[in-house]
Amino acid sequence: MQDARFVRVLLRRPDLRTPFPRKFAERLRGQTVVRVARRGKYLLVELSSGDTLVMHLGMSGAFSVAAGPSAERAEADRHDHVVFEMSPHAIVTFNDPRRFGFMDLVTRKAMPGHAALSKLGPEPLSPDFDAAALARACKGRKTSLKVALLDQRVVAGIGNIYASEALHRAGLSPRRKASTIATRTGAPLAGAVRLTAAIKAVLIDAIERGGSYAATRGHRFRVYEREGEPCLTKKCRGTIKRITQMGRSTFFCPTCQK
Repeated sequence: MQDARFVRVLLRRPDLRTPFPRKFAERLRGQTVVRVARRGKYLLVELSSGDTLVMHLGMSGAFSVAAGPSAERAEADRHDHVVFEMSPHAIVTFNDPRRFGFMDLVTRKAMPGHAALSKLGPEPLSPDFDAAALARACKGRKTSLKVALLDQRVVAGIGNIYASEALHRAGLSPRRKASTIATRTGAPLAGAVRLTAAIKAVLIDAIERGGSYAATRGHRFRVYEREGEPCLTKKCRGTIKRITQMGRSTFFCPTCQK
């Protein structure tokens, strides 16, 4: 997408999770993509105007790309809410059945203080995220460890699936208090060390496999959506259980996760 130019932007509704910015399509038209980046779960498309197109897929959002000299817009699905016609020869369509996606167009001056980005924690695969950083973020927290991992202020980009998977690898119960992996002063305990390593390992493995949707191509998770099945931890005779935390399904082994 880098160096591509926005020829036309079609909005098939006035909003997604929130309304589109004023003159959204007009401000994009004619702009060239300078750089594509990511921060947490947000996609950042830097433009020749100096603005940044900030996007989030939400729960069900997905992009499809038709490229090549013969690229044409497909017959519209009722959930195709935004269509970007790009030059040369590409059509990018955003489909979002649940409309939890998000798009904003932010000026260079406003980016540092953007409400969605300024409070994000460290990137999980960056050197800034280590056991000490995780322990500091969890110090004194009375919430559960699973819920803490989903808080983007603790660590950016960890979703429901990988929180469950990392906790299983680390042998930590999703129900224990987040504060139990840190001392009273915020120093890391053994749990913080194991969990940090597990988060990084889970994400690296997911990237190599093609992401969470790799499960649809034959890959099975260690705990996610395996309720009632045997635990895969060596020498563990436990059975995977599912509970609900903050409205989200959590899968874990009550035998080896303490």
